[in-house]
Amino acid sequence: MHQEVGLIATVAVSFVFAAILGYGADRLRLPPLVGYLMAGILMGPFTPGFVADTALAGQLAEMGVILLMFGVGLHFSASDLLAVRGLAVPGAIGRIILATLLGIGLCKLWGWSLGAGLVFGLSLSVASTVVLLKALEERNLVNAPSGRVAVGWLIVEDLVMVLALVMLPALAELLGGHAVDTTHGLGDLPLALTIGLTLLKVAAFAAMAIFLGPRIVPWLLTMIARTGSRELFTLTVLAIALGIAFGSAAIFGVSFALGAFFAGVVMSESQLSHRAAADSLPLQNAFSVLFFVSVGMLFDPSILVRQPVAVIGALALIILGKGIITFAIVMLLRYPIGMGLTLAGGLAQIGEFSFILAGLGVSLGLLPQEGRDMILAAAILSITLNPLVIFATDGLKKYMRSNWPSLWENYGRGRQKALGVELEKIRALGEERERQHQLKIQQLIETFPLFSQVNEDAQEELLLLFKAKSAPPGERVIRRGDRGDGMYFISSGAVEVRLASGAIRLEPGAFFGEMALLTGGRRTADVIAVDFCQFEVLERRDFNMFMSRHPNLRAVVSEMAQKRTEMNVLRQQWEKSMDLS
Repeated sequence: MHQEVGLIATVAVSFVFAAILGYGADRLRLPPLVGYLMAGILMGPFTPGFVADTALAGQLAEMGVILLMFGVGLHFSASDLLAVRGLAVPGAIGRIILATLLGIGLCKLWGWSLGAGLVFGLSLSVASTVVLLKALEERNLVNAPSGRVAVGWLIVEDLVMVLALVMLPALAELLGGHAVDTTHGLGDLPLALTIGLTLLKVAAFAAMAIFLGPRIVPWLLTMIARTGSRELFTLTVLAIALGIAFGSAAIFGVSFALGAFFAGVVMSESQLSHRAAADSLPLQNAFSVLFFVSVGMLFDPSILVRQPVAVIGALALIILGKGIITFAIVMLLRYPIGMGLTLAGGLAQIGEFSFILAGLGVSLGLLPQEGRDMILAAAILSITLNPLVIFATDGLKKYMRSNWPSLWENYGRGRQKALGVELEKIRALGEERERQHQLKIQQLIETFPLFSQVNEDAQEELLLLFKAKSAPPGERVIRRGDRGDGMYFISSGAVEVRLASGAIRLEPGAFFGEMALLTGGRRTADVIAVDFCQFEVLERRDFNMFMSRHPNLRAVVSEMAQKRTEMNVLRQQWEKSMDLS
């Protein structure tokens, strides 16, 4: 019972503190992330007042890491990355290398080991996706060329950090730390063989995810979506994310983070990826908040008093060092000055991966606890100051545009034009996919006006539920006396419904087979194809579930079926009267 109360108290107080301080940060025009970190500091063992269960918080933080990485993979776009590869790939890799070297240099001044410097430098080299995306959204730059490059830059950084998370445990002993049992008994092998086997297992897992995942996961999501159960679909999305993450660690010995990333990449190939992202977002956000709160719990604020010069040095590396490196790389690659300043300002902070790397470094014995405190302090300060940094770069843009207009307009024009063409192609492809999707829904409504009774979400669900069926002329589609197996909607062609009183011709836009489903009885007529026909079939189970969720549509179908029955009865009576006369 004590553990249950501890868990409830940790989660409840974390959410309450995070909500209050996150709102306070937003009112101060700071990212809510600052508030979440401050909530963790207040709940941590280094500050007076309520002290949360840090062990439970660590477990919740691991869930947050998994869901964060799942979200990164789910939004990963190979086409977007390829469009901006000319700047994003060399820029991100070059900045990681240079910033890491600067971090190693700082650590050498403090007398730390190479392993500590490597972890410290890597942690300071990578920017926060959450912070940057919020900054781009506030300035309406997400879809601008500089925004697209920034997102591609972040993707490359994330991929490099995923590789770092895989490689650090294998290199820990060589760098002066201690090995963690993630290699399933490979720790006694030579280093080169250990690294080779680690990479081989990662490659095997990646190959399996890439080749089997796109065949299994989209099919599974479609099957679950066909049930129409929103909670079951959300549960399946989370089961795939957590299941692949856990399975990758248990079977292949790779990190939860890498497994979750590949789970997101695989799921992004499904046509239901946007729905998966939307449904998993609330839980992803909740555990992400717990992740940042738990990180704040680990922070010892006294580091600001004990090592103020070191913290200022780390902060200067993040803001000035990374900013200058970023701008210099953009200029060397001959891209526009404005893009260089946008990237320099937006990427001058650190976040999620920095915390993950710092935690891994401490667990491997590479990074001292003091180093993690410095990284956390630098992260909180850099995120807090980031709006001011962006404001300063905006001011610098105006100054350069007014004082050097020719240089501003002409430098990097060719690169900018080529990048614009690439991004326009990607945008056009995205718009075409969306247009095709909307066209399908429009055609559905035009062919079957009946479905205008339901909203767009339900229309999308119908596209999943429908099963295509065809029939050549003369084929009996429905046999009288059979049990009703589904409701048929005619997309093209024509059929004859052969009743005792005669035949009725139905053409595109009409439907048949609903009576047996509504009444639970047997088929009352034969239906024969009189042309090459294409049908959309709503099977019995799908029909019952869909109609139960949309009673208005069921009422319309029932009313149309009742009128059809009454017309058949009147027709029968008329024919009988004609025979008698």
